[in-house]
Amino acid sequence: MSVIARLHEHQTRLIALRRELHAHPELGFEEHRTSDVVAKTLFAAGIDVHRGLAGTGVIGVLQNGSSTRMIGLRADMDALPIHEQNGFPHRSKHDGKMHACGHDGHTAMLLAAAEYLAATKHFDGTLVFIFQPAEETVGGARVMIEEGLFQRFPVEQVFGMHNWPGLPAGQFAIHHGPVMACADQFDITIRGHGAHAAMPHQGYDPVVTGAALVQALQSIASRNIDPLDAVVLSITRFQAGEAYNVIPDVVTLGGTVRAFRAEVEDQVEAAMQRICAGVGAAHGAQIELKYHRGYPPTVNSAAEAAVCHKLIAQLVGEQNARTDLKPSMGAEDFSYMLREKPGCYVWIGNGLGEGGCMLHNPHYDFNDDILTLGASYWIRLAEHLLPA
Repeated sequence: MSVIARLHEHQTRLIALRRELHAHPELGFEEHRTSDVVAKTLFAAGIDVHRGLAGTGVIGVLQNGSSTRMIGLRADMDALPIHEQNGFPHRSKHDGKMHACGHDGHTAMLLAAAEYLAATKHFDGTLVFIFQPAEETVGGARVMIEEGLFQRFPVEQVFGMHNWPGLPAGQFAIHHGPVMACADQFDITIRGHGAHAAMPHQGYDPVVTGAALVQALQSIASRNIDPLDAVVLSITRFQAGEAYNVIPDVVTLGGTVRAFRAEVEDQVEAAMQRICAGVGAAHGAQIELKYHRGYPPTVNSAAEAAVCHKLIAQLVGEQNARTDLKPSMGAEDFSYMLREKPGCYVWIGNGLGEGGCMLHNPHYDFNDDILTLGASYWIRLAEHLLPA
């Protein structure tokens, strides 16, 4: 099995579509033009179109045969607030907005698969093509679910795919379990007692307290969490004072926590609360922690991962169906869908790209050479899960 021959006949048009999307990036919940392109393409293929979920979301429903089974395939549509540094003709026409994560390619691949499946109808059941807005930081998947995605379209399983720079084109990565981490955030406020910098004994220094707290929090990963459970706790913001000769009253800290299991998130939050209370008491300061749960971990279902692994091995060869890539500490809001339904999220190799740049880089571009391969994966997956 390899790339579907019929897709090669439409490759030029597919590339043009992808580059058109790249040239007109839109941020989360602002994907009006992109949604119009998606809806128009689906409608022209004879696919039922449903709009309005999460504002700019688009759902395509394609039914064939008599089976009552229903499968969901998802692509994300939004861009990032990045100033593109590429010089090619299809660079962003909107300064400060850029498809630096490949969602233009994801959308194009799923559209190509939808068109093919609508034309061939070599499946028995219902396919739900989910074109999701606002994956980048805003959580469009969560909003779609809250607004009734799976009540209106009760799929049995749901599948996603993301390009992966650094993984050679022609290869896929499949994880039989965790794929990406949670993305929690926290804000810490330390209230001391300001004083003259030359007379620190007259106050309670929140800067020194903050420095001690930063060090103490690092012990959570090394001493409070099972070494076999990966966790990252990073302080990314430390704001204090404005003058050289003034010890401020207040210091604020912020950062992120990444983990692959909800139980580990709970352990980290509890340990942070305990350490904040202890360090505050030791330094005579009041410390307030606000812990915010972000995207949950992205975790593949075992059965669905096994199916995708087998199918990808048939598509590109067992040696190109990689299972040796480690999960990423990055986050992905497809995780919300995987909390609701069994499914699998795979990575498709994007190659090295220009200068070897990775995702979210101002020189990034999706690799057009993998468009037909990604579309072939979607098609073969749909045909396998809903056999005619």
